[in-house]
Amino acid sequence: MINKDEEKLLFLLADDHMLIRQGMIFVLDASGINYKAFHASNFRQIRECINDNPIHIAIIDAHFPEGNSLQIISEIKEKKPEIKILIFSGIDENIHALKYLNAGADGFLSKLSDEKEIEEAICSIIEKGEYISPVTKALLMNSLSNRNLVNPLLSLTERELEIARMYAGGYGNLEIANMLDVKQNTISTIKKRIFKKLKIENIVKLIELVKNHS
Repeated sequence: MINKDEEKLLFLLADDHMLIRQGMIFVLDASGINYKAFHASNFRQIRECINDNPIHIAIIDAHFPEGNSLQIISEIKEKKPEIKILIFSGIDENIHALKYLNAGADGFLSKLSDEKEIEEAICSIIEKGEYISPVTKALLMNSLSNRNLVNPLLSLTERELEIARMYAGGYGNLEIANMLDVKQNTISTIKKRIFKKLKIENIVKLIELVKNHS
């Protein structure tokens, strides 16, 4: 919970699109919150702002041109665990919310949300220190019995995960077979098994999963 008796709540609005940040300013103004906002459009600016200012709440997009925000979330929580982080993103909440919460975020909010829900999320972060939407709450309940919802790669065996990372590293069937000293058709079989377990159909999706969850 954040101390609302502070003279001002200090927000970091981090998104590479200025219009998104300005939209959040509109919501903050309309809510009547006594605040000051700092802006960041990339990871370097996020780090600088966090280091130089006693930020209370960071509202951060899930993706920047440099990559996803999972690492920066972990960095913020390691340096200043008191900062509350709300992920505000256009990516699918059903697919991605849990991995961001697992990385240390205190809430996940879709950019498709209306103004009222955005205001509710911010107030919840201020008053409770977290925002759990109905969608994320259902995901959290399901994750108690299915840990693969948090990290789909957990469904793979050690060998399958090793090979998945090789594919993500740009290696092909023949190269992987030679590196592991097995037959090429064995690698092809394992590849099919990996795709089936992860419910994907191509290497692009595999690379994305490995990048996001490794």
